[in-house]
Amino acid sequence: MSQAVTTPNSVTSLTGLLVPLADRTLLLPNVAVAELIPYRAPQVSPGMPAWFLGQMAWRDLSLPLLSFEAASDGQPQIRPGARVAVINALGGRPKVKFLALLVQGIPRSLKVGAELTRASAPLAPLELDAVSFGEEVAKIPDLIALEQMLADAGLI
Repeated sequence: MSQAVTTPNSVTSLTGLLVPLADRTLLLPNVAVAELIPYRAPQVSPGMPAWFLGQMAWRDLSLPLLSFEAASDGQPQIRPGARVAVINALGGRPKVKFLALLVQGIPRSLKVGAELTRASAPLAPLELDAVSFGEEVAKIPDLIALEQMLADAGLI
């Protein structure tokens, strides 16, 4: 029987954020989210993909606002109480530091440790895995692939 060994320098848990979307919940590392801001209508350009909701201003920057649901074979939905999670870009592009993601409500903080188990839920595009905690299931998004979709569409 093997047992986990904990040393003073080992990480036994990290803080995650449960991010509510219209049709699912995402689990993101706390450090992935730079800020949560109120939703405001973005500047829309005609002929864009359904998952690209437009450009929005944030701290003297213009950020692409995305619907994860629409990018992952769902429909974009803007409900009352919608917010925007400003996400730290992970793709290593020098001019792209942040993305904006439409969320439905306020994310909740969650300590994530070894007790987190894989869920047998089906995965949609842009979902790397599914995990369960209690009765809830959360999807782990592929933020790098989401950023790549923006690049492939010529939006960043």
